[in-house]
Amino acid sequence: MRHLLTGISTAAMLMAGTAYADTTLKLVEVITSPERTKVLQGLVDNFEDANEGVTVEIVSLPWGQAFEKLATMVAGGDIPDVVEMPDTWLALYAGSDQLASLEEHIAGWEHGETLTDKTLAMGRQVGDAYMIPYGFYLRAMFYNKKLLAEAGVESPPTTMAEFMDASAKVSALDGKSGYCLRGGPGGTNGWIMFGATMNGTNEFFTADGKSRINEPGSVEGIQFMMDLYQKGYAPKDSVNWGFNEIVAGFYSGTCAFLDQDPDALIAIAERMPAEDFAVIPMPVGPSGKAFPTIGFAGWSVFKSTDHEADAWKLVASLSSPEANATWAKRVGVIPIHKGADQDPHFKTDQFKGWFEELNGEQYVPTVMPTYLEQWGYFASTVLLESSQEALLGQRTAQEVADEWAALLTDEYANWKAKQ
Repeated sequence: MRHLLTGISTAAMLMAGTAYADTTLKLVEVITSPERTKVLQGLVDNFEDANEGVTVEIVSLPWGQAFEKLATMVAGGDIPDVVEMPDTWLALYAGSDQLASLEEHIAGWEHGETLTDKTLAMGRQVGDAYMIPYGFYLRAMFYNKKLLAEAGVESPPTTMAEFMDASAKVSALDGKSGYCLRGGPGGTNGWIMFGATMNGTNEFFTADGKSRINEPGSVEGIQFMMDLYQKGYAPKDSVNWGFNEIVAGFYSGTCAFLDQDPDALIAIAERMPAEDFAVIPMPVGPSGKAFPTIGFAGWSVFKSTDHEADAWKLVASLSSPEANATWAKRVGVIPIHKGADQDPHFKTDQFKGWFEELNGEQYVPTVMPTYLEQWGYFASTVLLESSQEALLGQRTAQEVADEWAALLTDEYANWKAKQ
C-alpha cells in the first residue's frame, strides 16, 4: 500500500509539474460575430494541435462596447497576451508603450518575406510593426457589366471624367442610375476619397497644420459628388442611403456603380451571377492617382505578456498564408501575402480591382485621421448633416469645405498641443 501511495503521490507531482509547465494565452477578439468567432476558434484549434502544452482562451467582446471593455481590462491588470487590434486603436496602445514590437519576430519568420509591402506599411504606421494586419477593408469600384453594355459604355472607367460620363449614360436608361451614392450615415469615405483624388493628395494637413479639405482641388471633388446627385446620376433617395441601401441598390440593378469594401461582396455574390459584375480600382484624378480609403485590423501582442514567444507563435500561426486565406475568405477582407491573388477564390473579376489597388503605385491608400479627438463627431454628425444640405442644393461645395476645414484645423492644433 505504501508503495502504491508513493507511486500515486509521484504521479500527482509529475502531473502537477506538467500542468505548471503548460501555458495559457488569452486572446481578445473585438470585432465579434458568431461566424467570425467560429472561424477564429478553428484556426486556434489548429495552433493548439501544433503546439503541445499551449492553450488559448478566446475572449469575445461585442464590438459596440469593445473599446471600453478592453480599456477596462487593461486598466485593471487583466491584460491579454494577444489582441485583435483595429487600426483606429493602434496609435493609442502603441503610443503608450503597451504593445510589443514584432520587428525581430517578423525578420526571423519563414513567411515574413511574403507579406505585401502595404501590409508592412500599415503595421508600421506608428514606427515599428506593432501589429500584423490580417486583411484590408479597401474601397474599390463595383460595376454592373450588363448596365454598362446596355448604356453603350464600352469599358469600365479608369478616370474620374470617364466615371462621370459612364454614370450619365447609365442614368439615361429608364429607371436606372449611374452611382449608388451613400448620402446617409457612414458616407464620409466617399467625400474624403473624391476630394483627395481631385486634389491630387491624401494629406489631411499642410506643414503648418491647416486642413487641406478646402483647397481648390478638394472643393472640386466635393462638387463632383454633388454633381452626381444633382444631375440625376444617383437615385433621388440616396441622399439618405446607408450601407444596406447602397449594396441593395447595386445588386438589384438600380445603379451601375458602387464603391465599397470586400465585405459588400458577400451579399452581392449571393444575389448576382459572377459574370454580371466585377470590381475595378477607384478611378484616378487629374494627378493620375486615386486615394481609396483603407481600414484594417490585425493581431498585436501586449508587452506585459509573460509568454511573448508563444504569443508570437499564435500571431504567426493566425497570419500564415494558409490561415490568413481562410480568414480572408470567411470575413470579407483582402489577404496580406504576396501571391494570394493566385488563389482560385481571389483570382476572379470580383477581386481583381482590390489587388490592383494594393499593388499599383497610382493607388495610394488613405487612412483617416482617427487620432483627432473629434473625428468621430465630425464624420458622424458635422459632415453628414452639411453634406446632405449640399446634395440638396442648400449649401455650396466651398461653404461646406470651409466649415469642415475650420473644425479639422482646430482639432489638429489641439492634438499637436498634446504631443
